[in-house]
Amino acid sequence: MKVKVISVLEDNYMYLVIEESTRDAVAVDAAVPKRLLEIIRKEDVVLRAILTTHHHWDHARGNEELARLCPGLRVFGADQRIGALTHTVTHGQELTFGAIRVRCLFTPCHTSGHMCYFMWEDDSPDAPALFSGDTLFVGGCGQFFEGTAEQMYTNLTQILGALPKDTKVFCGHECTVRNLKFALKVEPENEMVKEKLAWAKQRDEEDLPTVPSTLQEEFLYNPFLRVTEEPVQRFTGQTDPVEVLRTLRTERDNFKKPKERPNPSAMLAFDWGLFGPLLEKK
Repeated sequence: MKVKVISVLEDNYMYLVIEESTRDAVAVDAAVPKRLLEIIRKEDVVLRAILTTHHHWDHARGNEELARLCPGLRVFGADQRIGALTHTVTHGQELTFGAIRVRCLFTPCHTSGHMCYFMWEDDSPDAPALFSGDTLFVGGCGQFFEGTAEQMYTNLTQILGALPKDTKVFCGHECTVRNLKFALKVEPENEMVKEKLAWAKQRDEEDLPTVPSTLQEEFLYNPFLRVTEEPVQRFTGQTDPVEVLRTLRTERDNFKKPKERPNPSAMLAFDWGLFGPLLEKK
């Protein structure tokens, strides 16, 4: 099982998982069809299915075009809002693509129909892979757009957190540096956070992905998986794990929000009154 990490849009990842003996492939979150098809041709594989984690356009917008270009393509997901959906999956359902085994893990919160996909090959020495969409990130977790802290706590502790610790984590976005800067604010003395942040900054400078991480690593530096740790509880002022998680998410949402900086030339134009005629009411 070979995983191709494909950077698309502003900071998204889509993935192509290749069954090396048959050269069949499965895509995860096929947002940009043209780019995906380029990789498919380069790798000389046949796309058999798409696994979509959730309905947001930056994860699912390529489904219709790919379904049109690849007759018989199967599209799996747990939300009827997913475009070109052919197979609705449920929690714990297992799929097979050649030697590749997939277990569907329902993780509602970021969206009410979010599904993660846990993949492995029997009798393979390679670690299994988790495609976590916008539920679990390297150093962080997704926003609670359509769910609650209680749901995310269950997702991170009982569902994803219970997977084998060597599981490789392939998430939906490249936001590792920002996540770890927040993690350092939460735990300024955590040496693992400092080391991972330095590494992630170097990767960012070299325009290289920070995925995959491993689940074992995430428990060492991801504050959303460390809600029972004393420094994290001290930061939030909470002791109940769900309340710790809820407070962490609120703090993360408000953490150094990037401010829109006006273009210097535009500001000069305003100062000189060049936009005046355009702004006058008719």
